[in-house]
Amino acid sequence: MLNVNELLVIAIEETINLNQGEIFLVRDLFKGYEWNRISRSERLLLGTLFLNYVNNTNGQIKAIEKTSSGQQKYRAEIKTRLEI
Repeated sequence: MLNVNELLVIAIEETINLNQGEIFLVRDLFKGYEWNRISRSERLLLGTLFLNYVNNTNGQIKAIEKTSSGQQKYRAEIKTRLEI
């Protein structure tokens, strides 16, 4: 199983596939069976690390409100894509 830092890199890389304005949770960046294989404690840590990454980078992801179950929601902001 991957460690939480490797999972964070995967989550960050997966954000490139999001559409402009798309709202998502960290778990949405993983396939269902992959997310279920991550222990609860590692999922909580991953969520904390992802939020810290978003807050400390001037990137294209913004933290918005939390769900009723306390999960942090994010929004994909304007992306510039190179066309080849």
